Amino acid sequence: MDRTSKIYVAGHRGLVGSAIVKSLTCKGYANIITRTHAELDLTDQRAVAEFFEIEKPEYVILAAAKVGGIVANNTYRADFIYENLAIQNNVIHQSYVHGVKKLLFLGSTCIYPKNCPQPMKEEYLLTSELEYTNEPYAIAKIAGIKMCESYNLQYGTNFISVMPTNLYGPNDNFDLEKSHVLPALLRKIHEAKLRRDKEVEIWGSGKPRREFLYSEDMADACVFIMEQRDFKDTYESHESEIRNTHINIGTGVDISIQELAELIKKIVGFEGKLIFNTSKPDGTMVKLTDPSKLHDLGWKHKVELEEGIAKVYTWFKQAFNS
Repeated sequence: MDRTSKIYVAGHRGLVGSAIVKSLTCKGYANIITRTHAELDLTDQRAVAEFFEIEKPEYVILAAAKVGGIVANNTYRADFIYENLAIQNNVIHQSYVHGVKKLLFLGSTCIYPKNCPQPMKEEYLLTSELEYTNEPYAIAKIAGIKMCESYNLQYGTNFISVMPTNLYGPNDNFDLEKSHVLPALLRKIHEAKLRRDKEVEIWGSGKPRREFLYSEDMADACVFIMEQRDFKDTYESHESEIRNTHINIGTGVDISIQELAELIKKIVGFEGKLIFNTSKPDGTMVKLTDPSKLHDLGWKHKVELEEGIAKVYTWFKQAFNS
């Protein structure tokens, strides 16, 4: 890509897309195309085709998706598989039809099996059953990976799939019922501090371990791949069967939920106690990516967890005037 290249970022308002737009802008890319959902419904095949015909983007970053927590994934199973498949099918196919030079498809590490060996390597994809609660979403993302691979192999396109670990950062979702664990804990502990509560209840034992990546690091990895790597770099040239070409984006370092809560407590300055409600479910005990493939391609994360949480907390207070 050069600084005048026409780059379409789908999903530019979300945690992922907004971080990518910021990274591109900071690097001097001045021809970034975006559309809100109201302006362009990516599940509408005709509308997406017309958009590509008119705009003719040279590069595409597909960060748009229907996302949600465990409850939403399990309740709206049909919506999650239909909408995500429709978005991917439309954007990836039109990128092929209109000769897009490179596409980056963003998925999630929920593509890996429920009882996946740890840390999770790319080669573990499709080796056993998925976690039931988010199976429709995971299947859609796996289909996106295979769609990129298949178009590359049949049509010679340059479509790359990346699977980020748990992300956090500016523009995250801080809704206590719908957000993921880190932003939920940050808001919960912050509000407890403001109320001068003596304690905060946290669901589960605190023992499960999770990996977290700062969203701006993730965006930097995505731009690095768009600028410097191609599909041919994602697999060994001697392989007779080309598969598992996706790339994990993570830190390779995890932390227990209890340790995370204590770290947030310190950063926020909450002086009360953290109470872990062991009657509530823990979920998967360990979920850690192996980012060796990305390291070998030349990229490693820069922002460590404590620094990243401090940055997000500053953003959160400014955004919510609290």
